[in-house]
Amino acid sequence: MKFITYSQSPKFNKALRNFCDQAVGDGDVSDLVCEVLADIKSRGDAAVLQYTEKFDAAKLSASNMRVTTSEIKAAVKTLSISERKAIRESIAQVKAFHKRTVPKNWSAKNAQGARVGERYYPIGRVGLYIPGGNVPLVSTVVMTAVLAKLVGNPEIAVCTPPAKDGTIAPAMLAALAMIGVDEVYRVGGIQGIGALAYGTKTIPAVDKIFGPGNAYVALAKKKFFGVVGIDMIAGPSEILVFADKNNNPKHIAIDLLSQAEHDELAQSILITDCDNFSNNVIIEIDSLLKKLKRRNIAKKSWEKFGAVIIVEKISDGIELINKLAPEHLEIALDNAKEYLKDIKNAGAIFLGKFTPEAIGDYIAGPNHVLPTDRTARFTSGLNLLDYFKRSSVVSCTEKSIKKIGLDAINIANEEGLQAHALSIECRIKK
Repeated sequence: MKFITYSQSPKFNKALRNFCDQAVGDGDVSDLVCEVLADIKSRGDAAVLQYTEKFDAAKLSASNMRVTTSEIKAAVKTLSISERKAIRESIAQVKAFHKRTVPKNWSAKNAQGARVGERYYPIGRVGLYIPGGNVPLVSTVVMTAVLAKLVGNPEIAVCTPPAKDGTIAPAMLAALAMIGVDEVYRVGGIQGIGALAYGTKTIPAVDKIFGPGNAYVALAKKKFFGVVGIDMIAGPSEILVFADKNNNPKHIAIDLLSQAEHDELAQSILITDCDNFSNNVIIEIDSLLKKLKRRNIAKKSWEKFGAVIIVEKISDGIELINKLAPEHLEIALDNAKEYLKDIKNAGAIFLGKFTPEAIGDYIAGPNHVLPTDRTARFTSGLNLLDYFKRSSVVSCTEKSIKKIGLDAINIANEEGLQAHALSIECRIKK
């Protein structure tokens, strides 16, 4: 864990930059990712099965790579009543939130009388990547699949890593059944992304890939920019908590560990204006680490990618937040809403001492697939528009093209594009 005192000095800026840059870079995993993707492009299913056995210790065949519809439906009955209720409530909240953002086609006449507008329509085939393995992310099923069904994407394919025996966590399958998705493959990691992008005999290629993952998955997605659509490069998780001394140190400690337990590469940062409070949070973290089931992962994450930054003024903390552009931001300050207007860079914002980030992971409604690695400076979390395509529409009459055409001809001639000018001119000159 890094302990840093804020200042305007070059020394502080260097220390902060070194801390942010210490995460695993592309070079650490790039060779392996490129090798696996090239093999999948060349050998298809055979390569996918080989790497599934190598990386996930699951020996499958092409015939059982896809989960059967009956297995998906049967998974619902394996859950308790309370588990089913929780998943249905999460689905309902996420659906209700995103319904508010459904785009509408529009059409209007411009000043010259030409009709212009925009038309939205669902992407034809989407691929959802759901992290699995030791932590089957039921919540990510909800956050990605609910949007695809709400938009009405005609085909929805899901790839998720299997357990060693080839099974998929029943809760994940149950959530998919409740949402209405039945094309699910027991394939994860680099090979899952490669199969979705290139397509194989068993897994047809998709038009766009959605979902978070580890460093390998994130880089595999990055490699396919321009081949298929990519929602974002969502890598190891991050949380930044801006808290004052009026908080319960145990609450803040738990919030920091809520992301540290995800991944050894996860980043957890506390910004505060009180030394004593920060020390109490650290004491609580040390105590809590002894009790967590995923203590080994959380401990490594906190030790290498955890940080406490001491500031003198609230404004200094705000400046740091916008510089760090965290995936998750908790503002646990008195009158937290007052500072919302000053936040420019954050994936998701949680206001007040009774709003832990975890509530956004599961049930609040907004999406939890968010930009990481400071990319919140220029992009946003997953939303309904990501599942749509948009086309502009222009329609001219004989009258309106005469009004609008002369200016277009002049611009085309200025650019030296004669055929452009002539294609308009031949329609307005008799």
